[in-house]
Amino acid sequence: MDFQTWLAFFAASCLIAVSPGSGAVLSMSHGLSYGVRKASATILGLQLGLLLILVIAGAGVGSLLLASEVAFSVVKVAGACYLIYVGFSQWRAGDNSPLHGDEAAPAGPWTKRCLTGFLTNATNPKGIIFMVAVLPQFMTDTRPLWTQLLVMAATTVAVDVVVMHGYAAGASALRRLMRSARAMRMQNRVFGGLLMAVGAGLFFVKRGGQHA
Repeated sequence: MDFQTWLAFFAASCLIAVSPGSGAVLSMSHGLSYGVRKASATILGLQLGLLLILVIAGAGVGSLLLASEVAFSVVKVAGACYLIYVGFSQWRAGDNSPLHGDEAAPAGPWTKRCLTGFLTNATNPKGIIFMVAVLPQFMTDTRPLWTQLLVMAATTVAVDVVVMHGYAAGASALRRLMRSARAMRMQNRVFGGLLMAVGAGLFFVKRGGQHA
């Protein structure tokens, strides 16, 4: 991949990362609830899911997935149901314990947050569709496939890590204003509702070449 092509891919990666989506909502939610440091486990999971999508799309499996209505529907329904489940769980979280000063809410094991992030990205059919459409535009037959995928993966993950931490940090900065039980309840319902809305929207995602 030459430098000009890489710059174009870098710009595309930035646009993908900053665009609102389930990963951004989850990063903000965990940043607000647990603080940036503990939200890093969530963001790690998001990156692992993103890497899986990149490998699937780059290896051509994504094209096969989009060609199979059954396989695509399974991924779509699984992703939609998972996001709705995560959103509903947060909606029902209630008041939690009111925060004191800059103290974050109990976050539980980091592996749970990491798994939540991974499944959020890995089961997102919109990510697969986008990567299958975008990656070929920056790839060439004159260079090894896996070398190009490695460069793209490193670029995409680096950009996404910075952006997701930015979302988490921005949300975490609001924790001083979200210390009361009422504020925590509102936060849970807002982010829970957003995650459920994103999940519901996945039911309407169509395969390439189809229209909603």
